[in-house]
Amino acid sequence: MSVLVRLSATLFLAVALTGHAAAVESKYGAPPPDLKTHLQRLVNAYPDTIAGFDAADLILKDGTRLALSDGRTDKTFEELLNSPDVDDMFAFAYPAGAPAGPPGENADPGRIRVEALFQSIYGDCKTGNLKPKLRQVPWVPKLGGGNLSFHTAYGADKALGAVSDELQALPKPFHKYLTPASGTFNCRTIAKTNRRSMHAYAIAIDINTKFTSYWQWDKDAGRQKWQNQIPLDIVSIFEKHGFIWGGRWDHYDTMHFEYRPELIPPQP
Repeated sequence: MSVLVRLSATLFLAVALTGHAAAVESKYGAPPPDLKTHLQRLVNAYPDTIAGFDAADLILKDGTRLALSDGRTDKTFEELLNSPDVDDMFAFAYPAGAPAGPPGENADPGRIRVEALFQSIYGDCKTGNLKPKLRQVPWVPKLGGGNLSFHTAYGADKALGAVSDELQALPKPFHKYLTPASGTFNCRTIAKTNRRSMHAYAIAIDINTKFTSYWQWDKDAGRQKWQNQIPLDIVSIFEKHGFIWGGRWDHYDTMHFEYRPELIPPQP
């Protein structure tokens, strides 16, 4: 029997015994085919920070150049999260307006972020140059939601105010999801990582944790599976004003919304 035949027979036997072949881990890093569209949305969303882009770099107005690609197309998912280049931020398209439901494996649109870009846009909370740019935004004041600190750049605070106005006009059964809000600005990293939280830029809000599902909590409890209690009516209002929802992530965080107008396609 030839070596090739013996190897094939061994593989066949292994599959027959286990019932399936070993899973092959997905690789990431290849730019999306519509990268120029995403880059133009970045420029349109943050025109005072981003000057434009060329074939190699995203060009900021202060002269900084951020490489569109590091040349790698074989990243693990953890490498995608921890060491992204600019085109990695668009590895997954954000499905604004879609029904709520389990995403594909590792599909976390908006969760891959180049920190140098967001520090250029909003500032660095650790140096203190961010706090003067914050405003206290009334949060569903008719429901007693209080005031929340939010960034004033690129209309983030105004967008949150518009969301608040529409949410408090929803019927009473929706109100329990909105108060008490669980926080906006917080100069911290994401739990169990070294990556900066979007709360550190004061462009994220967590609504009532009583009705949330979070993959880390469920993982620690040994029952991680996508789940959600947040009504789509609430999600749609946030998305209308440029926020993405953590419930659209495979690594779900359903209380979490963050202002990311570059990821929301133009709304009719």
